[in-house]
Amino acid sequence: LEPVSKRIQIIFNGQTIADTTAGYRVLETSHPPVYYLPPADIQMQYLQATTRGSFCEWKGNALYYHLSVGDKRVENVAWAYPTPTKNFQSIANYLAFYAQPMDACYVDGELVTPQPGEFYGGWITKDIVGPFKGTPGSWGW
Repeated sequence: LEPVSKRIQIIFNGQTIADTTAGYRVLETSHPPVYYLPPADIQMQYLQATTRGSFCEWKGNALYYHLSVGDKRVENVAWAYPTPTKNFQSIANYLAFYAQPMDACYVDGELVTPQPGEFYGGWITKDIVGPFKGTPGSWGW
């Protein structure tokens, strides 16, 4: 877990959903980074909490959000840890987004490549070198 001052932007259905320089970057084994963004820098009016939850052995219990802008909707596309474990307290209530369903996600102006597969939410940039979990045959790494 590290603070990141790079500009993070998320665009969905032509609308800027997030724009921040106050995010956090989380790195896990064989994953590209996941960026957690402060709710103050997210257009929260487009997000709806869902009933989905999950558990991460490092971060704790997560909750999920649907995203709706105009006539376009994606389900369970963002997640947050309202009461994370001690080591991840800095990202309490910060949101992370899957990049794949977005029009575009940027890190300092660079278009992100989504991590392969539907389980992981990593963002790949030119600074990140694989291989990454999510490709066929990588589940057991």
